[in-house]
Amino acid sequence: MKPIIPAVIIVLAAVALLAWGLTAGAVSTQEVLVTKVIDGDTLIMEGGQSVRLLGIDADERGYPCYDEARIALEKMTLSKRVILEMDREDKDMYGRLLRWVWVNGTLVNFELVRSGLAVARFGSDTDNYEGDIKFAERDAIKAGVGCKWSSLK
Repeated sequence: MKPIIPAVIIVLAAVALLAWGLTAGAVSTQEVLVTKVIDGDTLIMEGGQSVRLLGIDADERGYPCYDEARIALEKMTLSKRVILEMDREDKDMYGRLLRWVWVNGTLVNFELVRSGLAVARFGSDTDNYEGDIKFAERDAIKAGVGCKWSSLK
């Protein structure tokens, strides 16, 4: 019976490693209802928690692209169920969730930059989508699209 103990330990270790491997690269997502849009990069979900879109920066109230970016984010997300995808950091210093926002398979963060309504902005809180969003920003600048870049035409 003694040889069985090492075999059991090996099997248990293998199962533990397999389980860890299956969850180590898992993406943390959550489906929520958007109840309010604050500006072009911040929204409120059901329950009152605010969400700051990662990888972008949209104008605040009083700046040229504020209304266009806010309206675009409203059209894409308001009163809709969206998927929030977590990256490296959970919250910012204001307590807002930091997330990538998906609607019907479309990355909203990317679309706002691609449309020239927000700029790409990356820091230490992100790992994902940086190349795609920066590429979209370069294309938007070259094409002179949206309120951010239309004056460059």
